[in-house]
Amino acid sequence: MKFVKLLTGAVLAGVVALTLSACAPTATKEGTGGYIDDTVVTTKVKGELLKDDSLKSTEINVETFKGKVQLSGFVSSPQMANRAVQVTRSVAGVKSVVNNMQIK
Repeated sequence: MKFVKLLTGAVLAGVVALTLSACAPTATKEGTGGYIDDTVVTTKVKGELLKDDSLKSTEINVETFKGKVQLSGFVSSPQMANRAVQVTRSVAGVKSVVNNMQIK
């Protein structure tokens, strides 16, 4: 009976360990907490871009991975692209900005 309890406890501990390790982040995959953090950063960046009247922020796409924000889409001038990058850098949680915007 003691052996069965010990075996059951070991199996249960193994299942818990495997479940938790499946949520662990890797170099190319975010963990659950990281995903939530990046979603918050993306939302904050989009909000700041919307506040700026000089930008057509609806044409700018924002994606975040581990604090690295990628801006893509279309802007009317290089100055607008630089303004969008400047606004994005001012947001808390942004570690770096990649500018993939195109001038139309």
